[in-house]
Amino acid sequence: MVSLDTIFELLSDERRRYALYYLYEKDGPVPIEELVGTIADWEDDPPEEDSWEKFDEIVVDLQHTHLPKTAEVEFIQYRRDQEVIQVQGSPPKFDAFVTIAKLLEQPENNGPS
Repeated sequence: MVSLDTIFELLSDERRRYALYYLYEKDGPVPIEELVGTIADWEDDPPEEDSWEKFDEIVVDLQHTHLPKTAEVEFIQYRRDQEVIQVQGSPPKFDAFVTIAKLLEQPENNGPS
């Protein structure tokens, strides 16, 4: 069972929240490249000139910090060798917090139109 402290820790970083929001919407494994593209769009308002540099920075940050952190809970599976991640079988408590946080933050309204 996931504790509230764990949920709040997972949601404490904006980039990790964005990853969780996107993963939560998807059924099945999500390629890291797809996840990074979405996060870059949500973070980038207005879009930067050198988006490849931003893309690479997000990849490194996710792979070395945020994805391993999220995979500490049993309902998030990160397969680094296959470069995919998914949320599966999340508890209702987690679902409620992610849903509310996304409604409040609305990251999809941050990116380019």
